[in-house]
Amino acid sequence: MLDIDKKTINTIRVLSAEAIEKANSGHPGLPMGAATMAYTLWDRFLMGYGKEPNWKNRDRFVLSAGHGSMLLYSLLHLFDYDVTMDDIKEFRQLGSKTPGHPEYGHTEGVEMTTGPLGQGISSAVGMAMAERRLASEFNTDKYNIVDHYTYVIAGDGDLMEGVASEAASLAGHLGLGKLIVLYDDNNITIDGTTEVAFTEDVGKRFESYGWEVLHVKDSNDIDQIEDAITRARENTENPTLIKIPTTIGFGSPNKAGKSAAHGAPLGDDELKLVKEGLEWNDYPEFYVPDDVREHLEKIIEEKKEEYHKWKETFSDYSKEYPDKAKKWESWHGSTIPKELDSRLVNFDKESLATRNAGGEVMNEIVKYMDNLVGGSADLNASTKTYLKGKGDFTPDNYSGNNIAFGVREHAMGAILNGMALHGGFRTFGSTFLVFSDYMKPAIRLSALMGIPVTYVFTHDSIGLGEDGPTHQPIEHLISLRSIPNLSVYRPADANETEVAWKEAIKNTEGPSALILSRQKLPMLKLNEDAHKGGYIIRKEEKDTPDFILMGSGSEVSVLIEAHNKLKEQGIGTRVVSMLSLELFEKQSKEYKDNVLPPSAKNRLSLEAGSTLGWRRYVGDNGITIGIDTFGASGKGDVLMKEYGISVENVVSQVKEKLK
Repeated sequence: MLDIDKKTINTIRVLSAEAIEKANSGHPGLPMGAATMAYTLWDRFLMGYGKEPNWKNRDRFVLSAGHGSMLLYSLLHLFDYDVTMDDIKEFRQLGSKTPGHPEYGHTEGVEMTTGPLGQGISSAVGMAMAERRLASEFNTDKYNIVDHYTYVIAGDGDLMEGVASEAASLAGHLGLGKLIVLYDDNNITIDGTTEVAFTEDVGKRFESYGWEVLHVKDSNDIDQIEDAITRARENTENPTLIKIPTTIGFGSPNKAGKSAAHGAPLGDDELKLVKEGLEWNDYPEFYVPDDVREHLEKIIEEKKEEYHKWKETFSDYSKEYPDKAKKWESWHGSTIPKELDSRLVNFDKESLATRNAGGEVMNEIVKYMDNLVGGSADLNASTKTYLKGKGDFTPDNYSGNNIAFGVREHAMGAILNGMALHGGFRTFGSTFLVFSDYMKPAIRLSALMGIPVTYVFTHDSIGLGEDGPTHQPIEHLISLRSIPNLSVYRPADANETEVAWKEAIKNTEGPSALILSRQKLPMLKLNEDAHKGGYIIRKEEKDTPDFILMGSGSEVSVLIEAHNKLKEQGIGTRVVSMLSLELFEKQSKEYKDNVLPPSAKNRLSLEAGSTLGWRRYVGDNGITIGIDTFGASGKGDVLMKEYGISVENVVSQVKEKLK
C-alpha cells in the first residue's frame, strides 16, 4: 500500500504519461523523473493559491526545462489552478490551455514562457532581483509585505546554455539568497548521455559563482529533498543549487534512464508496464484517486489561509503606511503618469546625439515613474542610460534602480524579462545595436509574452566610425523589425527621441526597442504626428509630390537637405520620417494613404542599414538606398558618403529617375 505522498507523486507521473500518450507527442521523461522533487516543493514550501494566481507575494516557480510541461500542468491541476482534467486531455492540441511548452498569459499559474533552454533559470534571477528591490522599498520593521522565494527546476540542458552561466554569475555576485534552483541531474540529453559533451563538475562551477551547492542522494526521498530545501531557505546570503540525481522516465521498465524517455510517448505497452509498477492498474485513464484529492484539499486550504493572512497584513500596512500603500498600487498598476502627456525636455541645442537625448528624457521620466529600473551591459558611459540620483542595485544595497549587468547582454535581456514578469517595475536595458544579436532569444521571448521591456540600442550605424565593421550594425534593424510584437523606434533627432521613449512607456502590451545614434544629429521641428510612427516632416509646394523621400534616424536630416536642393531645381519632394514602422502600420488606412498617397509612385527610401523591408513602402518602381555590405573603419561622416548615405546620392538618383 502506497502512502499518500507517494500516491500523489505517482498521480503526477501517470497523468503526465497519459496526456503525452493521448497527444502522441511530448516529453514524458522529466515529469516522471522529477515528480518527487516537484511535489515536495509544491506541497511543503511553495507559497501560492490557485484561486489567486497573481497574488503579488506568491513564491515564483519556473519550470526552466519547459519541455517537461506536463509536470507543471499536472501540478496546476492538482493544486486547484484553472487547469481542468479536460485541459490535461487536450495537451498539445490547438487552442488548448496546455500547449507543448508553458506559455505565460495563456495558462494561469505559468510564470513565464519556457522551452528555449537557459531562459527560465536566467529570468528567475530577474524575479529574485525584483523581490529584493521591492522588499527594500516597501518593507518596514513591522511589516514584511514582500517576502517570497523564486524556485526553479532546471535540467542539464539549461545549465549547458551560456545564458544560464551569465545569469548565475550575476546572481552569485548579488547574493540572491531567495533564489533556489532544483537541478534535475538525470545525465541524459537527446543525443544520449551527458558524457557526450557535458562532463564538468557543475557544483564546483556554481560554487565559484558564489552559490551554495547542496546534494540529495535519493531523488525519490521526500525527506532528503525537504531537508535540502529547508537548508537552502535558511541561507539568506547566497542563491542555492540543489543537485538531485534523477532517473529520466522513472517507472518505465524499458526506457527509464535512457534518452528514449526524453522526447517521445512511451507507447501503449510500456505505459501499461508503468502503471503496473506504480500500482495504478485499478484506476481508469486520467483519474485522480479520492484520497489524493482529499489530501490535496487540505494542502490547498493551508495555502489559502496563507494568502488571506497576507491580505490582512497588507490591510493593516495600508492603514499605517498609506503613502507606501499608494506607491505599491502605483508601481503594480498600468497607469501612465499624466506628466508624460506634456513636453519633458526643451532641447535648445542645434544638434544632439539621440543617445544623449535619450539619457535626458529617461532621467525626466523616472521623476514621475520611480519604478523605472535597468542598466547596461557595461556601457552606461556610452549608452547614456544611467538614472541620476536613483542609486545602484548592489549586494550591499538592493534599493537602487541602476543595475550593473556586466558584459552579459544575453543575461541582461533574460533578467529584464524576469523583473517585468515579477511585476512592480518598468525595465530597460542598453547596449550597442550590433550586440542586440547576443540577446535576441530574450527579446523574442519578451515579444512572445507581451511584456513591456524597453531596449536602448545605441551606436546605430556605420556613423559610429572608427570601431569598424565588427561594431557597425547592418542587418540588425530589419532583424528586430521582423520580430512580431516588438515596436522599433529610430528617432531622427532629440525631439523624436522623446516621442519614442513616451511611446515605449505607453506600450504595455509588448517590448520596445529604441535605436539611437552616437553622432550628433540636427534638431528638427517637432511635429505631433510623430506619435503616429510615420509623418510628413517636409511637404511639397506642388499639388502632388514629384518624389516621396522617406527614411528614419540620422538619414531624415539628409533627406531634408536633399529636399531643399531639389526644390531649387524645381523638383517638388515630400519628406516622410518613419520613426516606427510598427506604429505607422497601426494607423488608419486613410492616414497612411495621406502620408504616402497611392498615386505617388516615385519613392525613395534612405537608411544606413539593410535595404530589406523598404520595398513595401517604395514599391516596385521605387529606389532603396542603404547598406547591404559590411562597413569599414573610418570617420563616420566619411563612411556615410562612401556608402552612398548622402545628399548628393539622393539628389542624383531622384534626377536620374525623373529623366
